[in-house]
Amino acid sequence: MNLNKLLRKNILGMKAYSSARDEYKDLESDMVFLDANENPFDTLLNRYPDPQQNRLKQIIAKQRTVSTDHILLGNGSDEVLDLIFRAFCEPNKDSILTLPPTYGMYDVLANLNAIENIQVPLSPDFQLEVDSILDAIQPQTKLLFICSPNNPSGNTVDRKAIERLLNGFKGVVVIDEAYIDFSNEVSWTAYLNMYPNLIVTQTLSKAYGLAGIRLGICFASKAIIAVLNKIKPPYNINSLTQDAAIKALENKTIVDAQVETLLNQRNSLINAFKSVSFIKKIYPSEANFILIKVDDANKRYDELIKNGIVVRNRSSQLHCENCLRITVGTSSENTQLLTLLNTLI
Repeated sequence: MNLNKLLRKNILGMKAYSSARDEYKDLESDMVFLDANENPFDTLLNRYPDPQQNRLKQIIAKQRTVSTDHILLGNGSDEVLDLIFRAFCEPNKDSILTLPPTYGMYDVLANLNAIENIQVPLSPDFQLEVDSILDAIQPQTKLLFICSPNNPSGNTVDRKAIERLLNGFKGVVVIDEAYIDFSNEVSWTAYLNMYPNLIVTQTLSKAYGLAGIRLGICFASKAIIAVLNKIKPPYNINSLTQDAAIKALENKTIVDAQVETLLNQRNSLINAFKSVSFIKKIYPSEANFILIKVDDANKRYDELIKNGIVVRNRSSQLHCENCLRITVGTSSENTQLLTLLNTLI
């Protein structure tokens, strides 16, 4: 892969903004800081955060078995994805490939950045149609987005199919692993050194229970990470977010226990759904949600809402007619859901 040919020319030539905390990085030293025009009175938050989130990255790097220079952090995965668009895609010229049904922000970001979105549908069982994808690639196609485990279907994508695309596509393959912590699959971060055109995104919003702090993680080659660091906002991860993320990552045993509980609850829900008369199909899931096909999704959605339970009606998505996506809740929430389902006719 020739990275320079894929990147936008203005990105190649631009110089990154250098903040005060980029120039003097030792925030723990006993110094008088008069360099960043900060308020000098200690409010615990009067100092700018570490722009490179070094302590947080070190913990992530150790847990994911990658080096810190393979990591970029974003204000949620959505900022990470937007930075990827900005780095590689020339507005009103380039294109991307997405594989519906999939995460809707890929299309939103394509529109926001004036990039054509070429859509190649997944198969009815939500797997890649590799030949169709390769045939759809245009000379100006820069990015291919694969969500695995996929949202809204919940399944992981066949690894051999992804390997074919990594080898056959001359652009960048972005694998969105927002739900990887609920899957038995090995993360694609283990293959970064094998595929220089691979980007993997993850999040602390799902398994780590930190949706409110907005922290997305990007894993890629050193060269790609260097480019994304150049164009990210200087202080994109605030101090509160960094502290909360560090605390959660340092207490990973709690997260692991919660994930195990959710997986057990997911299995219990799947078994219980089999006896609900109006549930016509239960799709396999390696995420913290289950996609089900019902007799009438609009009717069942409204019934659940009227009884205080909010799920997601995915009927407008390809291959998802009359489908509801149900997040795995706590034991008591799941019991409440099942009790209600069994009263509906």
